[in-house]
Amino acid sequence: MEKMKLKLLYSDLKPELELIEKELEQAVDSESLLLNDASLHLLQAGGKRIRPVFVLLAGKFGDYDIELLKRVAVPLELIHMASLVHDDVIDDSEIRRGRPTVKSEWNNSVAMYTGDFILARALERITEIESPRIHDILSKTLIEVCRGEIIQIEDKYRLDQSLRDYLRRIKRKTALLISSSCELGALVSGTDEKTAAHLRRFGYFIGMSFQIIDDILDFTASDQELGKPAGSDFIQGNITLPILYARRNPQIYQMLRENLNQDISDEKRLEIVRTIRTSSAVDEAKRMSERYLKKALKELDYLPKGPAMKTMRKIAFFIGKRKF
Repeated sequence: MEKMKLKLLYSDLKPELELIEKELEQAVDSESLLLNDASLHLLQAGGKRIRPVFVLLAGKFGDYDIELLKRVAVPLELIHMASLVHDDVIDDSEIRRGRPTVKSEWNNSVAMYTGDFILARALERITEIESPRIHDILSKTLIEVCRGEIIQIEDKYRLDQSLRDYLRRIKRKTALLISSSCELGALVSGTDEKTAAHLRRFGYFIGMSFQIIDDILDFTASDQELGKPAGSDFIQGNITLPILYARRNPQIYQMLRENLNQDISDEKRLEIVRTIRTSSAVDEAKRMSERYLKKALKELDYLPKGPAMKTMRKIAFFIGKRKF
């Protein structure tokens, strides 16, 4: 339902997004039946396609050319998809978007090589772009995404980490790829440097807000709405913002400490979810997300007025208010 609402906000981009979807299908096509099945399985689970949308919208601030824009939109989404497959192995996730993950449908080895294959396809697509600067931004983004994933492994089950640790991690894991989508869409379309910089910053702030909301929803949405068990982050040892705020209460801290990295029952999981949901942590996390949202909207004020800016504003508000 929420995904449908989001798609309505950029319905005028439908033909271009359908083209990108076809390109994604072609990109994951392989002679290996196993690779094909695993990659398509992931692709058909869908997604919000937020990164390609931001590439296209940023492109509206320059000379909009779908043929050029798809050359950055497709690799960026492939990088995102590859990171999801690898993520599910690291987190031992059985379900994503209501469907079995590649790891659970096949196994860890298939998932790892599927992720590598999708990543290799992204690199292959990037070679169609002739600008060294775009290659430079994309490769630096990819390095940071990988660093973010490694840091996430290092930070697992570390209940005493700082707010700064968390923010740095989500910057690398989520915000930078969205930030690069906005910047690259602008650069490919030949916008001026100032516009590209404001779009890059908009993407960064909206990416931070987006991830914080995701982390909040892990405690406030139902298993059904999430398409995976609520409280998955805690079970997998990922210490998110609601947990960081909730742990300041000594009783909650004790509860979290006792159940972290334990094989807990469904009943216990839901009790932890309920405890955090009814604490002040959720509202505090929402306030942090709103601070980033405000910063993102401020960047839009510097951009030329028009339909693209309006749509970006609507998407920003949607991201800040989504329920699942």
